[in-house]
Amino acid sequence: MPFQPNHVKLFAGSGSTLLAGKIASSYGRDLGDVVTARFSDGEFQPSFNESVRGCDVFLIQSTNQPYDNLMELLLLIDAARRASAHYITVVIPYFGMARQDRKDKPRVAIGAKLIANLLTAAGAHRIMTMDLHAAQIQGFFDIPVDHLDASVIFVPYIKSLGLKNLTIASPDMGGSYRARTFAKFFNAEVVICDKRRKRANEIESMSIIGDVTGQDIVLMDDICDTAGTLAKAAALIMENGANSVRAVCSHPVLSGNAYETVENSALTELIVTDTIPLKRPSSKIKVLSTADLFAKAISIVHEHGSISGLFNVDQNLNTNN
Repeated sequence: MPFQPNHVKLFAGSGSTLLAGKIASSYGRDLGDVVTARFSDGEFQPSFNESVRGCDVFLIQSTNQPYDNLMELLLLIDAARRASAHYITVVIPYFGMARQDRKDKPRVAIGAKLIANLLTAAGAHRIMTMDLHAAQIQGFFDIPVDHLDASVIFVPYIKSLGLKNLTIASPDMGGSYRARTFAKFFNAEVVICDKRRKRANEIESMSIIGDVTGQDIVLMDDICDTAGTLAKAAALIMENGANSVRAVCSHPVLSGNAYETVENSALTELIVTDTIPLKRPSSKIKVLSTADLFAKAISIVHEHGSISGLFNVDQNLNTNN
């Protein structure tokens, strides 16, 4: 193919090859060729197997564990910059370390800010991500950030279930804004599960603020890690007379015994996206793809358009039902 100024090229990090392939297919082109040399001690060196000079490069990689995913992404950004790419957009479907967004106790790092600095120092010109754990992380960057909202994927699916007595729930106080925002799409009430933690990933107690009797509950969260909070909230909701309980979580981190916890829980289903690939299938986990949403965003960004239309649920009712 002859060189085209500002020609778009999409590349995948090794941690997001499946999603990146779907994004590229939806966008209408093949993924670019990336090769990774590995040394016997675990060191690795990714490189582009084709020219990116003068191109608008989109690098697709979630920064979930292991940290190799983040390091690989940083190396790819640096490689693209040194190979004279025209513009480097880093597509991070799941932005790892986003829970470290502030100093919540003495002598701790603000990991999300550190990652923002690293991505910028490596040579990224723009960040594209989805459902940050804390929306203010956008302000950690001195480069543009496109923060996509998975509601345009989740709302059509929830509507398709035809739940007659829908109530939206937050599994903790911190997620109440997210739950209220989601509830507006259905004109639904909101209840909150108030939890107290002993330490990270360990809950001491939980209570419900609001009435769930006879309701079909949908729990809203951005990250499902151990699934302990969701399982405990689902059990409590059912004990208080709900008809059913589901959970919607953007990012299926699902660490430790999370799969067993979900499968043994009172949840009818856990609805997630493919920002992080599942480690194994589960009859209770429903995966909705973000590929079309990211492909649309990439097309709009390349054409210097406005992405505000991507936040309009009515315009995206056919996206990944």
